[in-house]
Amino acid sequence: MNDMTSRDLLERLIGFATVSRDSNLELIEFIRDYLAQHDVESELFYNAERTKANLFATIGPRDRGGIVLSGHTDVVPVDGQPWTVDAFRLTEKDGRLYGRGAADMKGFLASVLAAVPMLLKRELRLPVHLAFSYDEEVGCLGVRPMLAQLAQRAHKPVLCLIGEPTSLKPVLGHKGKLAMRCQVKGAPCHSAYAPYGVNAIQYAARLINRLEEIGEKLAQPEHHDARFDPPYSTVQTGTIKGGRALNIVPAECEFDFEVRALPGFDASTVADDLETYAQAELLPKMRAVKSDTDITLEALSAYPGLATPPDSEAARLLALLSGSSDFGTVAFGTEGGLFDHAGIPTVVCGPGSMDQGHKPDEFVTVEQLRDCDAMLIRLADHLSTIA
Repeated sequence: MNDMTSRDLLERLIGFATVSRDSNLELIEFIRDYLAQHDVESELFYNAERTKANLFATIGPRDRGGIVLSGHTDVVPVDGQPWTVDAFRLTEKDGRLYGRGAADMKGFLASVLAAVPMLLKRELRLPVHLAFSYDEEVGCLGVRPMLAQLAQRAHKPVLCLIGEPTSLKPVLGHKGKLAMRCQVKGAPCHSAYAPYGVNAIQYAARLINRLEEIGEKLAQPEHHDARFDPPYSTVQTGTIKGGRALNIVPAECEFDFEVRALPGFDASTVADDLETYAQAELLPKMRAVKSDTDITLEALSAYPGLATPPDSEAARLLALLSGSSDFGTVAFGTEGGLFDHAGIPTVVCGPGSMDQGHKPDEFVTVEQLRDCDAMLIRLADHLSTIA
């Protein structure tokens, strides 16, 4: 078959509307078939409903660990965004390639797939593994069953390169995340008799104020890590809903909050603090009015942070590939913390910028895609010459 360029492949990948709420199977099956045409076998790791799948494939020797090139296949929605081009059809203009996922992160996937024929022609001393996941955008959920399988294998990968958009600058760290839901069960009554009810919204507001106080403590200078922006762990409430009518004391209120945690900070301590405050300060007052009132916390998703040492072998390889040892961090999360937690040292470097990610008219530049192609050639050169 004729080899496809990274631009050709990006056009194909953008054409699959793999929003996280929908299936990614058409895209995964396209990649599986593309690899099969190059005599590369793929493993698929499905979700429970078999509506989504991870893909794992190996190029090169199978009797040793290798380098994982990893990326997610899902994208965020375009609903309500003022796109000026078709979000799921590649548009090229003025050196930019527009489409949902162009930067985050189908540009990297396209470069990796375009490199397959080149990698097959090399005598690789270490293999290159392709690991493409689902549901990264909703909490790094999909990659976990694939990582569980890799952890059981005799030859675990020795390094992972996550191709999230960093403008191809070398990144060694990012924050972790904990997403939580708090539900307050109050006691309704006519608003004229408000003191005889338990106002769920007002108690939720006290809990949210408590979260703000926790966040202010975390922002104190003694908790700072200058490698990150902002340089401290953050807490924020993102959604809230409750109440039925103005003249009814609300019986329910629900809000979601998140913790963006510096590596080494246990985000669950924030939830523990809120739980203690609810149990000690709020529930006794609520139940003095109505015994079956309650406050419950539920974890929605979580992933660990990443802090790869700058003097590590992984960092040295990243410097070689990127052409720079000016290592940085990113504010957004990646699957890198999960790979690292599984015992696979991880770095982050990919084409495009998150300044365009998740926005209307998302794009990656032609130059960035070309430079990513060149980075993968340097990887092949390295893996072909190492002892």
